[in-house]
Amino acid sequence: MSFDKNLDYDINDTAPEHKSGISSAARGEHDAIMAMFEEFKASNDERLASMGRRADVLLDEKVDRINGALDAQMKRIDALALKSARPVLETSRTRITDGAAREHKSAFDAYVRQGDSGALRMLETKAMSAGSNADGGYLVPAELEHEIGQRLAAISPIRAISSVREISGSVYKKPFMTAGPATGWVGETDARTQTASPTLDALSFPAMELYAMPAATATLLDDSAVNIDEWIASEVELTFAVQEGAAFVNGDGSNKPKGFLNYTAVANGSWSWGNLGYVASGSAGAFPGSNPSDVLVDTIYALKAGYRQNGTFVMNRKTQAAIRKFKDTGGAYLWQPPAQAGGRASLMTFPLIEAEDMPDIGANSLSIAFGDFRRGYLIVDRLGVRVLRDPYSAKPYVLFYTTKRVGGGVQDFDAIKLVKFAAS
Repeated sequence: MSFDKNLDYDINDTAPEHKSGISSAARGEHDAIMAMFEEFKASNDERLASMGRRADVLLDEKVDRINGALDAQMKRIDALALKSARPVLETSRTRITDGAAREHKSAFDAYVRQGDSGALRMLETKAMSAGSNADGGYLVPAELEHEIGQRLAAISPIRAISSVREISGSVYKKPFMTAGPATGWVGETDARTQTASPTLDALSFPAMELYAMPAATATLLDDSAVNIDEWIASEVELTFAVQEGAAFVNGDGSNKPKGFLNYTAVANGSWSWGNLGYVASGSAGAFPGSNPSDVLVDTIYALKAGYRQNGTFVMNRKTQAAIRKFKDTGGAYLWQPPAQAGGRASLMTFPLIEAEDMPDIGANSLSIAFGDFRRGYLIVDRLGVRVLRDPYSAKPYVLFYTTKRVGGGVQDFDAIKLVKFAAS
């Protein structure tokens, strides 16, 4: 493997991340993973040194065991980071000061606890959802909608690195130029020829309905000490995040967002607008036997410089475990643990995001993505999260049919590159 360390990054540098409010537990877990990574490096170095002399099955098993422990430790760190990232909803010390918002909050609380919809019906001029076979429902308070959005950004990996736009309609259309006007250099007194008109097209991002339906007991609803907003947010966040995460990666665009892996992938040398370019690993279903990390370098530099500076690697945990063993020509490991508690792991100093919906390494799999997702992938959220109270379908439980409308798709096909595990 060979690459110029002076071009865009130095493998010994670590991208700075600034976090506030890091708990002692998170710092302890971070110290543990740093010590574990040192043990992993020592064992893997010993394994690599012995490969030319003999096969040491026990040493291979030890490296794999530490690798698995690193993955488990990263999960614990991610869980602690998520817990600290969750914003706090309204408490007795942070009361809502806006009169209309306070009135809506009070009316919504009465609806959820007692089923009293009279106050909400008066506040909302339009309670029915759009489209045929309307199922009704009421808008949640603005702070609860904001809370759900913040929690999704914290636990949904693709949402955390993509552009997010709020819309008021059912479809967002983004215009772009497929052919720009002609330009050129002329002298001060030279004649100017008429330039061609730009050719415009538009990308459409429809917002589809995503739902969750948590259940509560009458005792829970009668308990005035229970923060109902907090309960609803915590119940729907994981369901929404799991469904979103799968759709943003692999969604087919039918009643769900279109995932970036669902677009046509072509060899990067044949890239054209509307497709995503890929770099072949050079070996079917695997990294090549010699210089396996070269494909990562090729992928980084397949991206234009304007996108590369904000690049992020996306892969699942199994793929990351395989890459964790790679070293550069100077003997430094390409994968690095978080530089501090609450940070992210990095690969060649670029942030690394774990998305478990990315495919495992296999024949012709697109298991690694790299790009500026902020410019490359767009998520659209239609304003408003609705809740429909259903005390009849699952007695003695009360169901809360909670819906939000979400869409997504690639908005800049030049900003994301893939790695295809194939010979070519």
